[in-house]
Amino acid sequence: MTLLAHALSRPSESDPAPGPLLTPAPDQAPAPGVPNREVLDPGLVETAQSASGFDWAAFAGHVGLVAVALALTAVAVTTLWWMLYAWRSKSTYDSTAFSREPRPAQHTFTLLVPGRHEEEVMGQTLDALAAQTHPDVQIIAIVGDDDPGTTAVVRAAAARHPDRIEVVVDDSVPKNKPKALNRALAYAGGSIVGVFDAEDEVHPELLRHIDSRFTETDATVVQGGVQLMNFRSSWWSLRNVLEYYFWFRSRLHFHAGAKFIPLGGNTVFVRRDALERNGGWDAECLAEDCELGVRLSSQGEKVVVAYSPEYVTREETPGTLPSFYKQRTRWNQGFLQVLRKGEWRALPTRGQRLFARYMLAMPFLQAATGLLIPLSLFLILVVKVPTVVALLTFIPLAPTLVTVAVEIAGLGEFGRLYGEKVRVRDYVRLVLGTIPFQVLLAGAAIRAVFRELRGERGWEKTAHSGAHREPAPAASAPIREEVAA
Repeated sequence: MTLLAHALSRPSESDPAPGPLLTPAPDQAPAPGVPNREVLDPGLVETAQSASGFDWAAFAGHVGLVAVALALTAVAVTTLWWMLYAWRSKSTYDSTAFSREPRPAQHTFTLLVPGRHEEEVMGQTLDALAAQTHPDVQIIAIVGDDDPGTTAVVRAAAARHPDRIEVVVDDSVPKNKPKALNRALAYAGGSIVGVFDAEDEVHPELLRHIDSRFTETDATVVQGGVQLMNFRSSWWSLRNVLEYYFWFRSRLHFHAGAKFIPLGGNTVFVRRDALERNGGWDAECLAEDCELGVRLSSQGEKVVVAYSPEYVTREETPGTLPSFYKQRTRWNQGFLQVLRKGEWRALPTRGQRLFARYMLAMPFLQAATGLLIPLSLFLILVVKVPTVVALLTFIPLAPTLVTVAVEIAGLGEFGRLYGEKVRVRDYVRLVLGTIPFQVLLAGAAIRAVFRELRGERGWEKTAHSGAHREPAPAASAPIREEVAA
């Protein structure tokens, strides 16, 4: 075959010399020295250009777009799963609640209530805690030595309820919540220590149900539910209210099942011996609740979460956008501190450690996403993006739309459970606030990262005004008369 091909390819002596296979017509012949562009395959030209110089800038931009899309998708999918965890089956849903009939009291309680410049709200909170139906409750109100307004309010409350309320003065410098809690822990006499915030509205039967939960589960920690209420105050308060609803109603139950849980800031109850064994709260951490939960989880302590709408502690959202922004910055920075501290490395399984790293690194993910989103938009608008890359950037849209639909349903359920009328304009505000709220969270995460890198760890306090409270009922009149007397 090779010989035949060779023979066929050899011109005979009588044949004229062969010309080129693609001979142009005489009138189309190219000028000497000018290449015949029409016969070149465009694909070959592109390949030659690619070989001569690869466009690394465009490639990096495309990779960045895909990375942002995948990161957003991962965050959206995991968030959606955690939001829906409590509703995955009827048995799971039922198991998240308190028992209908609590068992007889078996424990004693000490409730710690730190307050700083909280004279507007703390008196009512102490009165509500003093009204608990549990037979053995010690309440310690903690005030700063430089806060005469709040000090006067708590001493008046202690005078109204001398059998239950004590006052501890915190003279630490600089002041923060974990230092105040540690100062009061030395005076705690109950076997269970609970923490409440200065503005909390607490159901009078709560401690009986918490006591029963400890007896039923033999837990070291019981986390009760907390719910923000003033969803009409602002566009971000609506989304903040829903955040709390899904966090305490569902997500914390997932964390408890995974045996890694960042505890909530209040309505959390811990056995006193476990607190004393661990030296109380981390005095330098901006998220002392998260840090304590991670530490106890790493020690294998059992944490139980219970949520029944009638027994949740009611609170308010921050009153201003800067206040919310600073609050979220503090929480994010606290997560970064816990990540750096490394207690989570003692978790027994690799899966738990990966989960902990993902959870505690969330501020980094949000900050990176917040920085990359503007870059991605710029590249989409300015740079020619391949079709495949453009399609990949739409992947996060699917879980995001499902999440919004779940939030719409959650807002309706929140209204039914708490007797709040949810209007059409509330649903509209919920949908329209989706992207701005995520941008706000990303901004707070970026600020938290920069504050941590610069070593700025000052406590930025959130002010409270009692916006979540119902108008005082007539039954409270005797209390006012007693104060006046």
